[in-house]
Amino acid sequence: MQHSHMVSDLPPTIDPVAAARWHERAAALSPWLHEEVARRMEQRLGWIRQAPRAWCHWDPVRGGLEAHALLRKRYPDARCIVNETSPHRQQAARQALAPAWWRAQRWGAGAVSFGAPDKGEVQMLWANMRLHNEADPRALIAAWQRALDVDGYLMFSCFGPDTLRELRAVYQAHGWPAPAHAFTDMHDWGDMLIEAGFAEPVMDMERITLSFATPERLLQELRELGSNLHPARFAALRGRRWHSALCQALAGALAAPDAQGQLALSFEIVYGHAFKPVPRVPIAAHSAVSLDDMRSLLKGRAPRE
Repeated sequence: MQHSHMVSDLPPTIDPVAAARWHERAAALSPWLHEEVARRMEQRLGWIRQAPRAWCHWDPVRGGLEAHALLRKRYPDARCIVNETSPHRQQAARQALAPAWWRAQRWGAGAVSFGAPDKGEVQMLWANMRLHNEADPRALIAAWQRALDVDGYLMFSCFGPDTLRELRAVYQAHGWPAPAHAFTDMHDWGDMLIEAGFAEPVMDMERITLSFATPERLLQELRELGSNLHPARFAALRGRRWHSALCQALAGALAAPDAQGQLALSFEIVYGHAFKPVPRVPIAAHSAVSLDDMRSLLKGRAPRE
């Protein structure tokens, strides 16, 4: 498949092969931090007056199954399209999110379906904690834009560049390769949204600090959250001696004086929100407009409040 951008536009510190492998093989669970971020993002929907008639939950198993219930409660009459893009987790999504057989509906208000949304099918697309592990983020954002109806909106979250700053400092101090790929700044995400045809992007961030009783518990949490996709990551297996040195380094460098000896680690959370506007028609002597775009233009949609 061809993309309109060059390979040099792809994230320089994400190995595409490693990213694809992680996406396919990541455990079918919703990490606690993902659920917490989704809960905070769900509260932001109170700012939006218009409820969607249909919405898509993009990769819900990793993004937050508990959050899915919050969204269904907020929009009980909206059709829901569950798009789990990893075959490894599709069965988990169906088991967790398909309604009981006596409540199942194939169409109409509140119906649940599984698979990729059609072009312009949904008025809201929800993608929690997905974008920062994507090797081709422009292509993913473009897919979200295609799925949305005119005046539909995107809600997403991801890690920002200050995530794991304490861990990165430990690795740098010991001369070890980076522990993770670099995370994109929220302003760059805003630029990519505009490039993809979104309008009125609103980007903001917050920092969350998690505390861990032991280095081993901290490392377990990091393994659940993601994988090191950096092309220059250590290529071989680490031994027990290195693992012991890592735990000792973490215990010494991450101990927070006000956390009773627990180890503190920072996470920057980026939230993004944008609308899909009425498509623009290029002004020229001869202009070509797709049939779908012409239909949207002829609908004469009222401006949003």
